[in-house]
Amino acid sequence: MIEVAILSQRLNELSKFGDPLERLSQTVDFEIFRGSLESCFGFEKTRKGGRPHYDAVLIFKILILQSLYNLSDDQMEYQIKDRISFMRFLSLGVTSQVPDAKTIWLYRERLTVKGMMAPLFLLFDDQLRGQGYLAMGGQIVDASIIKAPRQRMKDEEKSQVKSGEIPSAWPPAKRAQKDCHARWVVKHSKAKRQGIDMAIPYFGYKSLISIDRAFGFIRNFLVTPASAHDGKQLSNLIDRNNTASTIWGDTAYASTANLTFLSQNLFYFQLNRKKPQTKASRRANHKRSKIRAKVEHVFAVQKHHMNIFIRTIGQVRAHAKMALFNITYNMKRLTYWQRVNYAL
Repeated sequence: MIEVAILSQRLNELSKFGDPLERLSQTVDFEIFRGSLESCFGFEKTRKGGRPHYDAVLIFKILILQSLYNLSDDQMEYQIKDRISFMRFLSLGVTSQVPDAKTIWLYRERLTVKGMMAPLFLLFDDQLRGQGYLAMGGQIVDASIIKAPRQRMKDEEKSQVKSGEIPSAWPPAKRAQKDCHARWVVKHSKAKRQGIDMAIPYFGYKSLISIDRAFGFIRNFLVTPASAHDGKQLSNLIDRNNTASTIWGDTAYASTANLTFLSQNLFYFQLNRKKPQTKASRRANHKRSKIRAKVEHVFAVQKHHMNIFIRTIGQVRAHAKMALFNITYNMKRLTYWQRVNYAL
């Protein structure tokens, strides 16, 4: 009894500090995911007897925690057992059985193989709309490179992988550990003080998102190899449910093909122009960039607060991980708006 009282006191102290996980649990209705999760896991077909399965919502909340702090499966298992804030978020007691790293991987893999991550993303988006957070005010599109573990290959193997082939000399175990979809890309940036053009190589994937201007929620997303051109994905990236027709984006999207597509589909575009020559065009670019900068805040949170990194192998799994990252970001964003509305 003494230990229970001490644990309860410790949790109360965490609440006074403003435990973000407690706020997240109070804000998000995780039960909306139960039906889809149980159907995907096949829980309704489980026969009586044998070892009972883990609760479907518990598993999903573990995946959200994993995305929020970008933990490996092994670290996820350790942190659940170690941190009482994690246990409270998951509604687990000190003596509760905790899924091990392999179990976490298996459940996430089942969601990935069955293509459930995107429907779960849309399911939460429906909840946002149901609470009044409609996609409105137009939308802002952008892309950011997400790093993945670098793959060490011989030159001949690299050329084969680039052409879409898998080297025949690789044994099955090696094939399972080689990411043949992630790509290298060189990003140019200028050091403002020195005026030096810096070419920085990155290996991984590219996360493309569309956010609504009004609330800043991610409404649609795509995942491509890092070397893919941003502008060619615009037609698949835009959110057609936004109540306004204006689209903001950087110069990568301002191709003739995209402008034609947007005009034919009655979209009003505010895309930055490349190398503006006149003072008026530079002023227009600056005005558009002030609005477009809101999408950079999303990537800043994901990269610097959530420490986003792709540990999985292959584009299908990378897409599933990015779906989880984006769902988690939207949940964090919802807690922000709930605090704002409560303050008002």
